[in-house]
Amino acid sequence: MPLFKKTSPRRSRVRKGITAERLSQVASFATADLVLSGFVLLLFAAFTVAVLSFEAIQRAQYISMLPTGIVVLLICLAVGFYVHQYQRRIVANRTRALALAGLFALMLTITKIDALLSSYPLLATGTAVATAIILTIAYNQRFAIGMSLFYCIFAYLAAGEQTNMNLFLVMAGGSLVCCFSLGEIRTWTKLLEVGAVAALVVFIMAAALNILPGQAVTLGLFWIPALHAGVTVLVGIVAQGLLPLIEKACRVATSMTLVNYTFASQPLLKRLAMEAPGTYSHSLQVSSIAEAAAEAIGRNGLLCRVGALYHDIGKVNKPGYFVENELGSASRHKELSPAMSQLVIVGHVKDGIEMAREYKLPVVLRQFIGTHHGTTLVEYFYHEAKKRHGKKGSAAPKEPSESEFRYAGPKPRTKEAATVMLADAVESAVRTLPEPTPTKIEAAVHNIAMKRLQDGQFDQSDLTLRELSRIEASMVKTLAAQYHGRIAYPKAPDMSERSEPSQSQTT
Repeated sequence: MPLFKKTSPRRSRVRKGITAERLSQVASFATADLVLSGFVLLLFAAFTVAVLSFEAIQRAQYISMLPTGIVVLLICLAVGFYVHQYQRRIVANRTRALALAGLFALMLTITKIDALLSSYPLLATGTAVATAIILTIAYNQRFAIGMSLFYCIFAYLAAGEQTNMNLFLVMAGGSLVCCFSLGEIRTWTKLLEVGAVAALVVFIMAAALNILPGQAVTLGLFWIPALHAGVTVLVGIVAQGLLPLIEKACRVATSMTLVNYTFASQPLLKRLAMEAPGTYSHSLQVSSIAEAAAEAIGRNGLLCRVGALYHDIGKVNKPGYFVENELGSASRHKELSPAMSQLVIVGHVKDGIEMAREYKLPVVLRQFIGTHHGTTLVEYFYHEAKKRHGKKGSAAPKEPSESEFRYAGPKPRTKEAATVMLADAVESAVRTLPEPTPTKIEAAVHNIAMKRLQDGQFDQSDLTLRELSRIEASMVKTLAAQYHGRIAYPKAPDMSERSEPSQSQTT
């Protein structure tokens, strides 16, 4: 019997391929950003151990810090896995990792100082509620719920030995209420309402946990719960006042801020409407198409609507070189070579990003300017360049390549950005149809969607085929409504014949 079993060459190649694939996965996993984010997590763990063991450090009892260090390290590992599972962009972006660790460190420090100065740390509830509010604004409700519970564990440990499990339950109750009730901030009083609801829940929970079975109920038992509720209300008021700073620090824009950018009085929109009216009209239609499509797949329709309004602001610098602003005049591209025309067309993306920075447009809106064309091909001028190169006596030294006539990108990284890209393309294509019937619109939308998909424009957006199908259906419906048919009005009688004076009147 042979010691080693013989394997076929094909099986050997498959095994080598699997091994190489696993090694590549490990190499891609152990990136520099992941290593740096892990280093940030270890720094946070060391800082947390120092904060929680402050009394032991003062008494020089360093051995007693070991159990605390083990507990903190295990919790930090759980936090790391949770972040990697639900918010991988934090792992890939060390700035966000530092911001998240800094938020936890700051709140824990406040909780520890309050625990050292008072017999019952009331600010622990306030920091837990503040952490939940900030995380919900910066990320989403699911991620905020998980991270808030992790923070409540740290805060409970930082509160000291004089506390019991009741404090953790009160902090967790207030945090969960904030995460669940803080969906969209569309009014100035939203955070105040959330703070009031959370304060009510905190008061009821603290009072219920404070009353022991068989104990007489007195007004003194409601004093501490009332202080917890008061701190929660105060956090809501402070968060409302600091909302612009929170948005700027977290590089996000709430729904209330986005709504403000839809007003026609905004300087950029006003300039776009005055200097490039055709582009402004196109942007309005793209915004309605993208909003409906985003809501069809459960994404942020308001963000798509606002992003679509600003996606073409770079055309303001050279409005006459874009067909929607020609207004019947001769095309300026007749005087330019295809390569020069391509530079002008592609340049509106870079110009738009520069204008967005100049007018301090939120970062979340700038992504639509840079990605609404991705790395697509400027087909018209590419084919025009190939046509000119094919003619006899052409002065072009070499045949033009596709890479020279593509946008610089980047590709859309979110589903909202991918939706706006597709809405921009289908609106422009349907506008050129001679008779845009629903059947023609459906065919045009599907062809463009498949072309973008095969070109790899949606690779970084995590857009699924089912979502793409729903987006297509929504866009066809919206475009068919915009380009619907009309009943021909009856012609008015010829007024010239009635108004013509008779011969008797003229003589």
